[in-house]
Amino acid sequence: MVILSLLHPEQNTLLQQWHFEDESIIRIGRSPDNDVILSEPLVSRYHLELRRIVSNNGSSWQIINQGTNGTFLDGILVSQSLVADGSLIQLARGGPVLKFQKATSVGQVAGGDNSPPSQGCTHSGNSSNNLFCIHCGQPLSVQRTIRQYQVLRTLGQGGMGTTFIACEQTKINTRHPQLLVLKEMNADMAKIAKAQELFEREARTLRMLHHPGIPKYYDFFVEAGKKYLAMELIHGEDLEKRIYQQGPVTPASAIAWMIQTCDVLDYIHSQEPPLIHRDIKPANLMVRTSDKRIVVLDFGAVKEIGTALGTRIGAEGYCAPEQERGQPLTQSDLYAIGPTLIFLLTGETPFKYYRQRGRGYGFQVESVPTITPQLRTVIERVTEPLPRDRYASARELAAALATC
Repeated sequence: MVILSLLHPEQNTLLQQWHFEDESIIRIGRSPDNDVILSEPLVSRYHLELRRIVSNNGSSWQIINQGTNGTFLDGILVSQSLVADGSLIQLARGGPVLKFQKATSVGQVAGGDNSPPSQGCTHSGNSSNNLFCIHCGQPLSVQRTIRQYQVLRTLGQGGMGTTFIACEQTKINTRHPQLLVLKEMNADMAKIAKAQELFEREARTLRMLHHPGIPKYYDFFVEAGKKYLAMELIHGEDLEKRIYQQGPVTPASAIAWMIQTCDVLDYIHSQEPPLIHRDIKPANLMVRTSDKRIVVLDFGAVKEIGTALGTRIGAEGYCAPEQERGQPLTQSDLYAIGPTLIFLLTGETPFKYYRQRGRGYGFQVESVPTITPQLRTVIERVTEPLPRDRYASARELAAALATC
């Protein structure tokens, strides 16, 4: 018997498995008439064959590449080669990985136990995008260790802090190692009292909030004089990056995303006292891969209603007039929905559409063909200069968007 196991590209876990009892040829590729069908774009229609060779010494298996993008056996590009038990076959660089096992050693299925990693693993055959070795399950590269967290990769760098992808050491050898975001406060920001206050406020806020559209809080601590926040890693793509890479979206998609954003805003505005996000913009709205739902990121600027006037925080073009003056209200978060819609539907900076309107200034979007008169009315109302002229709540705004 031969068992082929499809492995997760970043974790040593089993995704799918095929069992072959008496076959002498196993065909693998994208075409539906193969024995193993892998529909990924890097895989050719008829990518490779595994052939059984019978001799006086018993039987062995040979791999024959037929794929345009090549086949890698334990990390080495091959055209034709014998396959050893336990070998890893990768269909194209960056393509899917199959583990080859013969019946005599099938006692342990890849990723099916919590046994310790093999000693002296060379990590061969791993894609450059992998975080964990497909052989031993250990991290391929650990930048540094902070308490129980192993930092695997830098995720982003901002004015307030640097974010990393990390993993808890105690959970690395489990079936599904838990990746998380570890945010480290920048050294120069740590000297500023206001920056420290905002960083700690983000941790306190995430700790008290429980909503599927908000990243989960895990931990907050100080190590070697630096503050750290550990939170849920959201797999997905933020709306700013999505629009820059793929262009404007349909009104149906844009409206649906903004209704989901309103649901999160309604939740934080309903806290006691109400919370204001203060930094709603496309870069802080992520479409989660698993369910295509919006997750609101970056609660570093969050503020409670009723607290003392603060410093001006907010993205240019998305920031309400009263927030510019350091006097944010819950309606200030709603204001940002207007320019966000303009960006999603045009792919251009909302500033382009901000001009004199009557006695004041506002967004004029009559020239945008995908913005219907009904949607234009919503955008104009939610971006009125005076908060009292806007929608009273996120729920009311969501209802108005739903009619569009």
